[in-house]
Amino acid sequence: MPNKDSKPKRLKPKPRLGILYLLAAVVAASLLLQVWQSSETVAPIPYSQFEQLLEDGKVKEVVVTDDALRGELTDPIDGKTRFVTNQVDPDLAKDLRAHGVKYSKEQQSVFGRALASWLLPLLLLIGFWLFLSRRMAGTGGPGAGLMSVGKSKAKVYMETDTRVTFSDVAGVDEAKQELQEVVAFLKDPKSYGRLGARMPRGILLVGAPGTGKTLLARAVAGESGVPFFSISGSEFVEMFVGVGAARVRDLFDQARQQAPCIIFIDELDALGRARNAQPFSGGMDEKEQTLNQLLVELDGFDPSTGIVLLAATNRPEILDPALLRAGRFDRQVLVDRPDRPGRTQILKVHAKNVALASEVDLQAVASLTPGFTGADLANLVNEAALVATRRDAEAVNMEDFTAAIERIVAGLEKKNRLLNPRERKVVAYHEMGHALVALMCKQCDPVHKVSIIPRGVGALGYTMQRPTEDRFLMTREELEEKMAVLLGGRAAEQLVFGHLSTGAADDLAKVTDVARSMVTRYAMVPELGHVSYESESSAFLGGPASPFRTREYSDDTAREIDTAVRAMVQGSFDMALTILREQRDALEEGAGQLLEKETLGETELNALYDKIEQKRSIALEATPA
Repeated sequence: MPNKDSKPKRLKPKPRLGILYLLAAVVAASLLLQVWQSSETVAPIPYSQFEQLLEDGKVKEVVVTDDALRGELTDPIDGKTRFVTNQVDPDLAKDLRAHGVKYSKEQQSVFGRALASWLLPLLLLIGFWLFLSRRMAGTGGPGAGLMSVGKSKAKVYMETDTRVTFSDVAGVDEAKQELQEVVAFLKDPKSYGRLGARMPRGILLVGAPGTGKTLLARAVAGESGVPFFSISGSEFVEMFVGVGAARVRDLFDQARQQAPCIIFIDELDALGRARNAQPFSGGMDEKEQTLNQLLVELDGFDPSTGIVLLAATNRPEILDPALLRAGRFDRQVLVDRPDRPGRTQILKVHAKNVALASEVDLQAVASLTPGFTGADLANLVNEAALVATRRDAEAVNMEDFTAAIERIVAGLEKKNRLLNPRERKVVAYHEMGHALVALMCKQCDPVHKVSIIPRGVGALGYTMQRPTEDRFLMTREELEEKMAVLLGGRAAEQLVFGHLSTGAADDLAKVTDVARSMVTRYAMVPELGHVSYESESSAFLGGPASPFRTREYSDDTAREIDTAVRAMVQGSFDMALTILREQRDALEEGAGQLLEKETLGETELNALYDKIEQKRSIALEATPA
């Protein structure tokens, strides 16, 4: 995971047209200076005043033009010795001779004046438009697409000063080992192929969001010390046809100029979606042209030049097969969710700059966070630090981490959401039903905390279980006990109050999904045979499932599936109801404690379980042999 102080340094673009801008500024300053000087030394006077000055003999020299008179006076007017006035009298020459004034005629070019009258404003307008376009193109403004529509938008980073290395990445050891070859190749491309091996043209990082795919790519650039071109797949596609293909070409041209380097395309699925995946969406479109150009570039560049193409996606199942064939993206690296040791390493990386109490056990925190990605764990450490800051603590302790986990998993506490006594009692029995069934099931995860404090949008209470280890396989018995725990709250309501409420809606949805998967995907019902009736969702890495599924079995089989699902759910409900009937006293005691304290931790729950075991031992001793 990244160090907080590690920030990529952008390569500064070279200045363009700086000399032209300087010359334009000098010319403009000179023109302004001339105008200012002329306005300061020339006095505009009416023609009548000029005639009077001429009669008084104060005119020294006159220059006659087609529409004006300019000249010099013997005595200054308001400190100005030069004057200008309009020409009115056609017999002016006689008067000038009569008074002995030196005069001359200046012939102006009509063509030049006319040309300047319309050409100069046009040139100024064009120059101003070009200046604004270049400025907006350089800053990414609204006009950026006008002048650089075919240019690549890749951000270029140089990982030499404050670089990210593999030491900043934790929890993905297998992926780091795969990318060590890339680092060795970039450091010494020539000697790497001494045995005839070649570097893969493209490496695809596959993993769920937040697992560190972008961070791994930056770490490869940091370890090898080469330029890092980073761009998102969506930045290739614009409204103009052919722009995406032009940007692909420009990106690879820039990379060849700065080789050895790394090209990283994030969210490749936005660019490389399978062609004709939707047959009614039309023929060749802009995305397909961009993808075709990318395929051509992948075939065209030579890996020995030191260019490595990395890409990341969390939806590899929708990529075009031509993109994944050998010779293009011919190596796929899975960046999976970290296991418990990996989560511990990630927590250590993020906790370096956090003041932790001596009692904090990061391994215990890692055991409480199964399924968390690196981004989730970074958010967890930050949330725990915020919780400790709110209570003005000197260090972050385990309670802060527990509160942060509850905040992330269950949502924000809604202490202002007041329940009436009847609803509060129903919620207490409901949550204690979950906890008690989980305590009595041998293969269930132990209960960590039970609370009736409302959280999130609609949760009126919650029961948190802590897995003891990462699990990858589950048997039918374990799944049935899991469904029994989910139905424990509903069974408690049925047992105590004799009716059911709407509080178990989320539990019923989860139970139904587990039961249907057991019947249709895992073939755990002998009557239906060893047949898979539904395939796994097309969402490869935990995304939303596709709403369009093709049913490949008959109506009779569908009826049997529905019957089996219903029977399996009913069996789990009966199991939970039987457990709660046998432990009715413990249910009453636990619900009473929950109503009093609102939250029960492991200590209170273990004490309740010990009482159950003591009663069971006494009953066994009293039973005659």
